[in-house]
Amino acid sequence: MTASDAVVQTLVSERGRFLAFLTSRVGDPDTAEDLLQTGVLQAIRKADSLRDEERVVAWIYRILRNVLADWGRQRAAVGRAEEHLLRFELAEVPPPDVEAELCACVGELLGTLPPEQSDLLRLVELDHVTPSEVAGQLGLTPGNARVRIHRARAALRTRVEEACRTCARHGCLDCTCRAGTV
Repeated sequence: MTASDAVVQTLVSERGRFLAFLTSRVGDPDTAEDLLQTGVLQAIRKADSLRDEERVVAWIYRILRNVLADWGRQRAAVGRAEEHLLRFELAEVPPPDVEAELCACVGELLGTLPPEQSDLLRLVELDHVTPSEVAGQLGLTPGNARVRIHRARAALRTRVEEACRTCARHGCLDCTCRAGTV
């Protein structure tokens, strides 16, 4: 009997045990069946690497444990991606009523900045003028314009944190400061 024959014969005769092994670890029979099929394919492809036909069952269990590890890593990666996407969506799209209040707070605080900073932020953030266009309008180099925009944003961030305290550090999604009291 060849190594390939021994692998196929063991896969057929021990299928129930292999499936139970996987089901006990993933908790879902359908997922376990998918993982078993992946393991069966790998075992058949790698049958020539089996050194000791007497240890074919242990060899197949090692393949199944590797399949489980790959599946776990893939699930973890998908979970991280979904979590990142959810955080990104929540951070980028506040509810309309929060956005209106946030804009009111920021709009009032924008007026407390020096005119050169508030005018610069109005151009870039509200009028959506690019930093290169701002540089041309103000006679600055593009690099200098980006530095000034960065500093203006930092100054506004500081004002928001001073006025709104902890709600500003948590994305202003539970704003306790009110426009007009800033």
